[in-house]
Order: sequence, then structure tokens, then C-alpha cells
Amino acid sequence: METSLDIGTLSRDAVKFMKRHDARKRDLEVEFPWYPWPSLTNFQHLDRLLSGGNRDLRQLIGSGTAVDIGAADGDVAFFMESLGVPMHVVDFPPTNYNSCRGVHAMREALSSSVEILETDLDAQFRLPQSRYEFAFFLGILYHLKNPFFVLEALAKSARHAVISTRIASHNLPSSRKSGDGGMNAGRVELTTVPAAYLVAPDECNNDATNYWIFSEAGLKRVLHRSGWDVLDFMTVGAVGKSDPATPDGDERAFCLVKSRHF
Repeated sequence: METSLDIGTLSRDAVKFMKRHDARKRDLEVEFPWYPWPSLTNFQHLDRLLSGGNRDLRQLIGSGTAVDIGAADGDVAFFMESLGVPMHVVDFPPTNYNSCRGVHAMREALSSSVEILETDLDAQFRLPQSRYEFAFFLGILYHLKNPFFVLEALAKSARHAVISTRIASHNLPSSRKSGDGGMNAGRVELTTVPAAYLVAPDECNNDATNYWIFSEAGLKRVLHRSGWDVLDFMTVGAVGKSDPATPDGDERAFCLVKSRHF
């Protein structure tokens, strides 16, 4: 009988795994920087997000394979593998923090069986497997040039997914009442507008890999139109006062979705 993967337990176990995993990274002699942000803290958000039967990831994954897309150093994949879940990783060296050297180094250090596919999600990509029961798609959507295409392609391959992305309730921060004098001239409330805001190359964290910041309504609309039903949804951070660009205006949406293709 397969063991439960209760999200409350996973949230606590992820913190313990992260401490051991970070110690492993410090002990490895590498010539590149590790991804600096703690990917495994996402399980604390998932503990708040998931409800009812969705709280047992085993009910969603079963004995199938899961995939971590935009995996940074692969921490989520290695954690889930340690719990007995077959895992794949999908990432792209030109946009990965350390050109995917971190995930490859850790795979070797752990003697892991995680399969790594280096692929450009903004190209006409194919996932390494035609069918997944579950996908982790955390913090990657707003880094994509073509989010509709990627969400639609993913819905054809994955039965369930947890998705997080930056969203915005306003086009400008509250400290700015006027913008560039053109289309973005004044501060506009966007929460209920099914919109996506395209940032300038240096507008959001001076990071040219940031592209589309959805409103809450825009995110729900693109999910539905690309083949997903939203099962659980929440937002964190600068809720109701967020914007696409400033650190103080950072709001994130987390959702569990189910594909209508299965």
C-alpha cells in the first residue's frame, strides 16, 4: 500500500530536508553559485493552499511520475524523490541561475535517478514523457514569453499541477500616480480585469527574463482557456496593493489545477 503524502507533513519534512540538502551543497566543491532562494519553502504555501482530499498528494500522483518545471537546482524534485515519487526535471541552461550545473551536480552527488531534460519552454518543446500525473510549475510563468502556449501544452501532458506566479492588482505602485505619459499614464486597478501586463526589460528586478504579469482575473482566464480547472487558489504578499515591478508590490498567486484533457 502506498503511503500518504499529506501536505502538512510534507511542509515540515521539506524544512528538515532543506537543512540537510543545504549542508550537502556547502560540502560540495563547485565552481558556480547555487540558486540562492529556498525552493522548498513553497511547501509551506501549498500547506495553506490545498484543501480537502487535495491535501494528500498521493491521491493526485498515485504511482505515476511527477515533473518539476523551472526547477532551479532541483531541490523540489530531489525532495519528492526521497519520498518515493519518480521525478523528472525540465529547465533551460541559458535562463537557469547557474546554467543547470547545480541540478546536474546534485543529481550526481545524491546518486539520484531524477531525469533531467534541458529544453526551451518558449520554443515548440516536448516534455520528456507524454503523461505525468503531477507537475510542479512554481515561479516560472512570468518568465515565459509565451505563457498561453506553455500552459496549453502542459495541460495535454499533466493531469494535475501546482502553479505559482507573480500577479498584480495595479499597473503602477501606490507611490506613483502617473506613469510614462503614454498608455501607462495613470494608476489603474486591474484585479477583476482579465489582463496581462508586459514589463519593460529593466522594469521588474532589472531582470529581462520577466515578461507577463497577470492580474488575478487574467491568470484565472488564461488557465481556463488553456485547458485547466482551478481546484484551489490563494494569493500572498501585497494582496490588493500589488504592482508588476517593485519589491513592495510583490503579490504571488498559488493554485492547484486539473487538466480537462484527462
